[in-house]
Amino acid sequence: MPATPESSSAEIILAIDFGLRRIGVAVGQQITESANPIATIANSDDGPDWASLSSIIREWKPARLIVGMPFDAEGLPTESSKRVEGFAAALSRFGLPVETVDERYSSLEANEMLKSERAMGIRGRISKEMIDAAAAVLIAERWLQGR
Repeated sequence: MPATPESSSAEIILAIDFGLRRIGVAVGQQITESANPIATIANSDDGPDWASLSSIIREWKPARLIVGMPFDAEGLPTESSKRVEGFAAALSRFGLPVETVDERYSSLEANEMLKSERAMGIRGRISKEMIDAAAAVLIAERWLQGR
């Protein structure tokens, strides 16, 4: 009889690309080390759309939340890092472990990936929301591959 994966290897995660206007969200799982975009939620001066994020967490039941942490080219925190740290701390309201992962260039990579898909005829017009969700996919995959 073949061995079954440990239950921890089947862990579901939600990866989050925090932005001042939009927050990209992706779901990933450890068996395939892959992720898929699932949503982009609003963010404003009043704060994130916590109700939408709560709904996503209830639906997907992740074991942990992974937040992309912005660093500069040298790997140092950026001006945005403090905002992301505050957001990550606020995620404690969901009672789940919260981890951060280096998200350097994730939005640029996501944009290039989507442009490439469009050039191949796989995708139509690219929206900012699509870029944010695709960046969350990259954040999830970085975390999953780094485990």
